[in-house]
Amino acid sequence: MDNDLSNYRKSYEKDALLKKDVPENPIELFQKWFYEIEEHFAIDEGNAMTLSTLGLDGYPNNRVVLLKRYTYEGFIFFTNYESEKAKSIETNKNVCISFFWHTAERQIIIKGKAEKIAENLSDGYFESRPRGSQLGAFVSNQSEVVSDRKQLEDKLSQLEKKFDGKEIPRPSNWGGYIVKPIEFEFWQGRPNRLHDRIRYKLQNDNNWLINRLSP
Repeated sequence: MDNDLSNYRKSYEKDALLKKDVPENPIELFQKWFYEIEEHFAIDEGNAMTLSTLGLDGYPNNRVVLLKRYTYEGFIFFTNYESEKAKSIETNKNVCISFFWHTAERQIIIKGKAEKIAENLSDGYFESRPRGSQLGAFVSNQSEVVSDRKQLEDKLSQLEKKFDGKEIPRPSNWGGYIVKPIEFEFWQGRPNRLHDRIRYKLQNDNNWLINRLSP
């Protein structure tokens, strides 16, 4: 099979990103872009981000997860603490998250270190989840081999009966991580492939060094 995709072309012309216009703190620029994505572009799940970890087999692993909260400290997502991604983080806390908003011709790449959040914060988010999602956290032994879908559906049915009329507690092996950033790259598509790339690197004094990168 040989599928030639060389004729896939697009000219990026929607916006610009100039160093003179960016704030000193990259979280503020992230917040601005995220607001614009929500308000002005028809993007489903704009909080979807690719999380990259170094797998136990030595290969990088990428998967899409959902950003659930961000602060000046970092970016929070939730998962099973016994999943492949969690095992990778336990071994190597250096991760990368990235957002690609094609309608806005923008992407953000963030390097940082991942660590578990406080249990009470995981409890609070778990309580806010739909009941079906709460049960799903119990059903799935994430990343483990399963014989067929019926096994999952049967387990869900059993749990629905077990917790009928009862509050569903957060499983001890499910909770949140925060990615504390050390580097951001903001990418804005531009014509002629001369894209704007602005990089922030965290310095020892906790200030951010801002540079423009060649496309």
